[in-house]
Amino acid sequence: MIYFVDILGWVGAFGVLIAYYWSSNNKVENTMPAILRYQAVNVLGAVGLLANSFYYGAVPSVIVNLIWVAIAVMSLNKFSKEQRVASV
Repeated sequence: MIYFVDILGWVGAFGVLIAYYWSSNNKVENTMPAILRYQAVNVLGAVGLLANSFYYGAVPSVIVNLIWVAIAVMSLNKFSKEQRVASV
């Protein structure tokens, strides 16, 4: 079990770093597929870090990653609403 949690943590860390790199280097276009891809990597990375942090009892990291996931989900929701309004 410990190896699985460690792998989740490392994959999560790389996911968050990849999403941050994309964002910092203007690799995310303002299109639905690009935003979805970015936020999916962002959310999955944060979930991996969240699972790892929870397993090891790192409460501050758990809270930060819960907020990270919430922000990404809210962003996806906002973007999808804007896309629906624009397509009308």
